[in-house]
Amino acid sequence: MAPKRILVVDDEENFRHMLTVILKKEKYEVETASNGIEGLQKVDLNTFDQILCDIRMPQMDGLEFLKELEKKGVDTTVIMMSAYGTVDIAIEAMKLGAYDYISKPFKPDEIILALRKAEERERLKKENEMLRKEVKKEYSFENIISKNEKMKQIFEVIGKVAQYKSTILITGESGTGKELVARALHYHGDRAKNLFVPVNCGAIPENLLESELFGHSKGAFTDAIRTKKGLFEEADGGTLFLDEIGELPTQLQVKLLRVLQEGEIRRIGESKPIQIDVRIVAATVKDLAKEVSEGRFRNDLFYRLNVLPIHLPPLRERKEDIPLLIAHFIKKHSQAMNKNVVDIDPKVLEILMNHQWFGNVRELENTIERAIVLSEGSRIEIDQLPPEIQTAKDKLQSTSLEEEDFSIKKAAKILETNLIRKALIKTKGNHTHASKLLEISHRALLYKIKEYGIIESEL
Repeated sequence: MAPKRILVVDDEENFRHMLTVILKKEKYEVETASNGIEGLQKVDLNTFDQILCDIRMPQMDGLEFLKELEKKGVDTTVIMMSAYGTVDIAIEAMKLGAYDYISKPFKPDEIILALRKAEERERLKKENEMLRKEVKKEYSFENIISKNEKMKQIFEVIGKVAQYKSTILITGESGTGKELVARALHYHGDRAKNLFVPVNCGAIPENLLESELFGHSKGAFTDAIRTKKGLFEEADGGTLFLDEIGELPTQLQVKLLRVLQEGEIRRIGESKPIQIDVRIVAATVKDLAKEVSEGRFRNDLFYRLNVLPIHLPPLRERKEDIPLLIAHFIKKHSQAMNKNVVDIDPKVLEILMNHQWFGNVRELENTIERAIVLSEGSRIEIDQLPPEIQTAKDKLQSTSLEEEDFSIKKAAKILETNLIRKALIKTKGNHTHASKLLEISHRALLYKIKEYGIIESEL
């Protein structure tokens, strides 16, 4: 993991030197400032994990320094120090946002212990924030429900590789559970004690993506009002999940390749590299080998990412899992909505078993959730299914296949093309609304429009 960066703010030069020696022996990176004003200048230019600040200083004392940090919105952990300490001063410092207070003189072990406690507090704080975002879900491959042989092989792979740092590339259609597999890889390895940081490369505007990933220094561009850590630094010691990696701009492909080769990043506006320890798990709905051959994705980056490939089969290729998934989603959403739905009409199950599920597991879950919302009894009935699923059989028969053409792939493509065309017509070309109607992601819709050669101006 990258060494922690500490700022020491104290007006006594000998004390600053002594503290620098102690901290460097413990592998910290240390910068110093002789008063609060200089300390604020350092904070503007750099990001620090912790700040050690004296209370009594000329020009700007420690309490005023704390007030200014709050005004700037800096949430770095601050530990106050003083040889003239009183309970009242300590309380005042805590009110102003200080994490701890330590009296001078102190032994080296005392200050190191205070820093370690602060680090643990920050780790727990970040962990709790991530847990809240994950809505207390458990991500373990035992909870990825399947009895399909291909999926069982994937479970074995997860168990074998979770402990290692090797880069993983997860491929599969939208809705097959790529992020769930990425989380399982993270939480089954030693990195589970650190953060899992997901980012959708296709959802962030290109001009903001580099700053999000690598961070920036103050003044690096017009809106860079202060130094900011990027997601690579946030994931230090943990896992960075790069979803929709096929959408990564060429310029950032070069930078990502450097991270994989050198294990270091550079913030925008800085020349000094920062060492990081991050496991990269990438995912895509695209055929990256095809993207490479057509010049849209770097060949060298593809082979760096494709160290351990995992391909998730679509739901229509593992239909034996549909009853298991239905039972799981009925239980999950019934409990969440405090409803008593426990069963499904056999005719409904037959319809769901025969549906093509182009939106995969995500579409199936949305369908069951919708049915439970509409249900009035203890089981799911046919009239609680979306209309397009109720009539899916008729739609399939109404495609333009020849009578003797039995190709499932061709039928699926025709049906999918027809549904996308109808959705675009209904929404007057609004991609966001159309993707919701189709129950696929916005990115997947754009990809399919391009893949199937749908000319929107002709609709």
